[in-house]
Amino acid sequence: MSKPIPSPGPGGLPRGVGIGLKRAHCEALLADPSLVDFVEIHAENFMSAGGPNLRLLDRIADTWPLSIHGVGLSIGGAGRLDIEHLQKLRTLIDRSSPASFSEHLAWSSHGGVYFNDLLPVAYDSATLQRVIDNVNEAQDFLGLALLLENPSTYVELSHSSWHEAEFLKEIARKTGCGLLLDVNNLHVSCQNHGWSAQDWLARIAMDRVGEIHVAGHEQISDGNGQALLIDSHGSPVSVEVFELLQYVIARDGNRPVLVERDNDIPPLDDLLLETDHVRHVIAHAEKMQVA
Repeated sequence: MSKPIPSPGPGGLPRGVGIGLKRAHCEALLADPSLVDFVEIHAENFMSAGGPNLRLLDRIADTWPLSIHGVGLSIGGAGRLDIEHLQKLRTLIDRSSPASFSEHLAWSSHGGVYFNDLLPVAYDSATLQRVIDNVNEAQDFLGLALLLENPSTYVELSHSSWHEAEFLKEIARKTGCGLLLDVNNLHVSCQNHGWSAQDWLARIAMDRVGEIHVAGHEQISDGNGQALLIDSHGSPVSVEVFELLQYVIARDGNRPVLVERDNDIPPLDDLLLETDHVRHVIAHAEKMQVA
């Protein structure tokens, strides 16, 4: 069943800059909610049955437009979606009424075993149909259109026959889902595989993008001594990712932008400096667009 996508504006997340909310920063941000335009939480951190965890969720949902980001649905997995996990997601969504719910084009479970990672899928016709079926099932069960995030990848699977951006575009066309454009993931994958980010963006359906993420990455060396970028979410956003964000907004218009930081969490003031820089990038890009 096709559903309308969450709009990047009224009815969805506000056009502005949000932050991935960490418990160490909650009280300071709740004391001055104007510091950010919206917040994101990871769904799996708020799937408890009750207690202070859900009381905190209620305060968050009452204070800001909320983006819920799932990491465990395993939409790209070979098996059926976990109904128990879907039910927990539905309970969370019904309680908090988020402006946006997103998941990853990846898999993280197989045969009842869950892995602490987001693993790549082959971009072939069989996987395409499986992902379409899973997205449709998730949307029907949850009662909303989700945003599907482009992954960061470190290998290209030999039997892939679709370009990644066109694969995502086709999923959105067939299911009515929206897309979450992670600019850091795009930069990481392009650097690792020698892709052109501009070509990738020319192929994606930007009108389906309801949210943008930026984050940090790190560089290591692979077994052959070649540079490999890793999507670590443990360092500040790089200059290259900010430049790519500016290109996206100047080319395709503004969207809600979220700053992600999941490891080596810095003081809140450091993260707020990054959100301020995102606002500067957006303002500059919009001037370029007008020109």
